[in-house]
Amino acid sequence: MSLLPIILHPDPRLKKNCDVVEDFNDDIRALADNMLETMYDAPGVGLAAPQVGVLQRVFVMDCAEKDATPEPMVLINPEIIWHSDETNIHNEGCLSLPELFEDVERPAQVKMRFYDVAGKLHEQDFDALWATCAQHELDHLNGTLFIDHLSRIKRSMMTKKMVKFKKDLARA
Repeated sequence: MSLLPIILHPDPRLKKNCDVVEDFNDDIRALADNMLETMYDAPGVGLAAPQVGVLQRVFVMDCAEKDATPEPMVLINPEIIWHSDETNIHNEGCLSLPELFEDVERPAQVKMRFYDVAGKLHEQDFDALWATCAQHELDHLNGTLFIDHLSRIKRSMMTKKMVKFKKDLARA
């Protein structure tokens, strides 16, 4: 396994719709393993393939409590097949927008259909942080960032902060 570089906003790859995975092969398994290692190292609770420059419909997540046993998940070709009318507001961040956080309102519960790395179909209910994370990562596969759920002014301010952050990073 190896760590993958995480793409930072603004980058056009983060605004692209991702391709459906058709082959459940060693390359997909290696991508999933590397994404999990990268997510844990960052550290984060979710990571989508476009964040590491791969425009395929894959994301990983693990929202287990800090001291609990890890619960890594790999979701391939995920889709929401149901969501609650009840909503949650969660203070979201993103590995592609380090150190930036903002409240985002999303459905409190979702049911997702997805494939695992072996190509087996699953349906699973998510709530609390798991639901927020799953929706956040699915957004990435559709070219949407959490800041796209904010007002134009907040989105613009956060993008400007990221441009400055990337310039400072390049100088270092």
